[in-house]
Amino acid sequence: MCGRFAQPRSPDELARIFRATAVSDLPGDRFNVAPTDPVAAVVERHSERVVDTFRWGLVPFFAEGPKARSPLINARAETVETAPAFRTSFARRRCIVPAEAFYEWRRHRDPESGRVVRSEPFAIRRRGGELLAFAGLWAIWRNPATAERLYSLAIVTGQPNDLVATVHDRMPIVLHPDDWDTWLDEGARPTELRPLLRPFPAVELLLYPVSPAVNNVRSQGAELLLPLTRWGEAG
Repeated sequence: MCGRFAQPRSPDELARIFRATAVSDLPGDRFNVAPTDPVAAVVERHSERVVDTFRWGLVPFFAEGPKARSPLINARAETVETAPAFRTSFARRRCIVPAEAFYEWRRHRDPESGRVVRSEPFAIRRRGGELLAFAGLWAIWRNPATAERLYSLAIVTGQPNDLVATVHDRMPIVLHPDDWDTWLDEGARPTELRPLLRPFPAVELLLYPVSPAVNNVRSQGAELLLPLTRWGEAG
């Protein structure tokens, strides 16, 4: 699962990295993006690559409305080709969600009751400071009363690598830069896309504990990404 991530770079900076045009007006310095928040994502439409704004939580075209069900923030790689909510998007509407890091929680349970008694947050990011490029799917939902369009997305998740498996049993699909063009190609075939749905190498990632302040979706600021010991010293 991916339920929270950091996206501090501006759409203009993301556009430079992905050789795209920025049409999103989202601000940068967003260190605690949560479900239903607006996010910047890279898409190709009619061979034009843009960085645009989407709601995090995919709303399929056939849904009654944005609040008709729990937000579809993640799409499982194992069923993305066949799940009704995602198969059309997998075939024709793929995107990349850039992130500086994502957060996961190690759940500590009472050995007798099995209840979660403590959740310990961790940040996972690239070892060399490069962007994480999450594989995403997007959709358009049209309001039948107003004809207004809602653009939304989900992040594809799969089996964790050995590092992330120490805290969680799922992780986002992170695309290697060599695979960005294939994932965004509107004409890419499933046989080209399936091999991309693999765990990102553990040796290229860092995982470390961070402040429990990240538990609150209203918490923001670069200090959320500091290792826990450094965060304590900074405070």
